[in-house]
Amino acid sequence: MAEFTAATAPTTREQASWQRRLGDRVAGLVERFRHGGPSPAATYELEKSLRAALDEAGRLILAEEFNRLEPDDKKQADAAVRYHRQRYRINKKTPAAVATSFGTIVLRSFLYLAADDGEPGLHPLHVRLGIVAGCATAALAERAALWSVDHSQSAVRRLLRVEHGLEWSNDRLRRVVREFHRGVVAFRAEAQEQRLLEWLARAEQSRGRHRPVLAVGRDGIMVPLRGSGYQEASTATVSVYDRRGRRLGTIYLGRMPQAHQAALSADLTALVTGVLARYAGPRPRLAYVTDKGQAQDDYYRRVLRRLRDPQRPQHRLHWEWVLDFFHVCSYVNKLREALFGSGGQAWFGRMRRWLRDRPQGVANILRSAMQHLTDRSLSRAAEAALWQAYRYLRRHRRWMDYPRYRRQGLPIGSGVTEAACKTLFTQRLKRSGMRWERESGQVIVDLRALHLSGLWADVVDRDLRSRHLPEKVSHRPRGQRIVRFAA
Repeated sequence: MAEFTAATAPTTREQASWQRRLGDRVAGLVERFRHGGPSPAATYELEKSLRAALDEAGRLILAEEFNRLEPDDKKQADAAVRYHRQRYRINKKTPAAVATSFGTIVLRSFLYLAADDGEPGLHPLHVRLGIVAGCATAALAERAALWSVDHSQSAVRRLLRVEHGLEWSNDRLRRVVREFHRGVVAFRAEAQEQRLLEWLARAEQSRGRHRPVLAVGRDGIMVPLRGSGYQEASTATVSVYDRRGRRLGTIYLGRMPQAHQAALSADLTALVTGVLARYAGPRPRLAYVTDKGQAQDDYYRRVLRRLRDPQRPQHRLHWEWVLDFFHVCSYVNKLREALFGSGGQAWFGRMRRWLRDRPQGVANILRSAMQHLTDRSLSRAAEAALWQAYRYLRRHRRWMDYPRYRRQGLPIGSGVTEAACKTLFTQRLKRSGMRWERESGQVIVDLRALHLSGLWADVVDRDLRSRHLPEKVSHRPRGQRIVRFAA
């Protein structure tokens, strides 16, 4: 990595001369390149050396700027501060190794002791600088968390070593990512609502013959838990479609395995009601697009169809439950397999078109299947499969009115939600040999959801701007007496 990497804080003389050292170093590198002439090896060496020199300069600058923020004389520093309603009194300066994007620096700052015995001390300078977990700058913590979205712990540690010259343990990495997650997740709901409101406003201004659509979907996926085998996690999506039926964006939600998926249901309901309460435009069409499942059915019957309009509590919201077209087609395909074996592709293609385009398409499909059944003798297994598919299509046909859905501009496929299972869980949590604790898995799922929803920069900015800072405690003038009156 860098040729200058140092593990200790630079001296005052080094800090004062970083401009000259950087200038001399860069001039020497450029002169050597010019003298030797251009070649692939020389170009490669020049670029690496410049990067190392610039990193060292950045490290020296941060060390100088951070260490000058507090005076060396204890008498010139704040004697006491207040932070989160707790009072702290000054003690002494202590050193701490802080990882930055340019390498490790040593930050010397005053430790303040809590007024209440047993409470941990506080470094006000660390708080004002946004130091995460007492060991990393905010910029580096964000980078480590962003890498953790896509990479395993070992891969992230390798990137930190190669890119920043940092040797981190798994414990330190997890501690930094958890604290970063704790800060940004507090602003997740607000950012999600704001982004959906922006998409709805864009959809309302779009051109087309349909009303904008707010579409909700949810699904489950099995993930490996440490000591518990595979259990079902849950994911949900909230998408906005414009007047031409184009998807403008999707907000992703995910939860590690939990009984009855209660946390995901609460998050999803809060998000939908929050958006509809704040949206000032005309009410969009509301669609619930899923395949069949216990969790999907329960959420529709117990929550969505009973949900009140936040702006008109005397009215219930009208949700159109759309069974995923491609999921239904799989049952039509089961009819084909039972009736024709490996053949019947032409019949299946025709039935798909009937399902999509014809009013009463399900009834026409079932009638056609019964006509073919009279001419065939099926095995016991084929007959059982045929009647299973038949009953499914007949029982749920009220949610398969695809011609009307298409006329209204509603999505008829739950591909967005099914893709969320892959991108949110499978690609990161189901790699070879992985086993997860619920808490650590939820941290990664939350960060992936923010990243996939396009909210990462927004929540990071909200977190940094809203952090509470220590305040100086003013002292009463000496000799001032406090008079207390007895009741």
